[in-house]
Amino acid sequence: MNPTPQKPHITLAVAPMEGVMDHTMRRLLSQVGGMDYLVSEFVRVSQYAIPSHTFKRLVPENQDQARTTHNHPVYTQLLGSNAELMAQSALAASEAGATHIDINFGCPAKRVNGHGGGSVLLQDPNILHEIMHVTRLALPSHIHLSAKIRLGYEDEERLFDNVDAIESAGTEKLTVHGRTKVDGYKPPARWEKIGQIQDRTKMEVVANGDIVDIDSLIRCQAITGCQHFMIGRGSLNNPFVFQEIRSHLAGKVAPPQQQLVELFLDYSQQLQQEYDEVATLGRLKQWCGHLRFNFPVIKANLQSLRRCQSTQALNQLIKELLETR
Repeated sequence: MNPTPQKPHITLAVAPMEGVMDHTMRRLLSQVGGMDYLVSEFVRVSQYAIPSHTFKRLVPENQDQARTTHNHPVYTQLLGSNAELMAQSALAASEAGATHIDINFGCPAKRVNGHGGGSVLLQDPNILHEIMHVTRLALPSHIHLSAKIRLGYEDEERLFDNVDAIESAGTEKLTVHGRTKVDGYKPPARWEKIGQIQDRTKMEVVANGDIVDIDSLIRCQAITGCQHFMIGRGSLNNPFVFQEIRSHLAGKVAPPQQQLVELFLDYSQQLQQEYDEVATLGRLKQWCGHLRFNFPVIKANLQSLRRCQSTQALNQLIKELLETR
């Protein structure tokens, strides 16, 4: 009797989001679990190579075998346009403890693109190749190297040239956000383009864009043929999303969500240990803005939450709103 073939393991990752996905949020999501790995906010490489001690500070998980306190791997992401400085910085990151270097060619922010970083580089496949090639040569063979792109800058004309350039440089994994820079986060991600990349490359392709729950993941998988997925805003809107997807894929009922109020207060406590009152309150309000998409009670009271003048007042209002549901 032939054994039942095993379904391929689906890989789930937490996307880096500048200004919100710092180590405190990574720790929080890792605590809930369900993902396979997380990616750090990008470390900007501009006029000089970033020293090793900076990578220990900006990505503190590097001090603990590049893992969160809940044992999820964390990739260190770099952003820049100078190949030699990027390579030197990547090596310094590995010396700081990083086990996986990810290069950001997808950031659409004007301030980043205006300084020659992120998605603006998608206009020149040769630059992509040089950065990835020189970085690969600089790193020890056991350090993994990946890249993240969008479909293009203004259009998709150079998409496959960009993919080929990155692959020929020795890159192992490619995350693709299914929009161009000009698209921003609208219209809907073009998953069919990610599927075309999946069909032509030997790299591991990670689909990204508009994956927010099990239903969207299944649709994306059907269109792209991918087994690897990255979730960004969806993980901020619903910190339990990875846990829920895992339960569905295992044919189980998702476990009851731990109370959001407990998670929120824990996040608040972690922020207070790392930031001052102004920064803590700002990040908590920012998270409320994301949570409103998945939690109606927060959406209905968002303005009241944003008017809170202190972390203590915001925490108290969250408790009142969520504990009385």
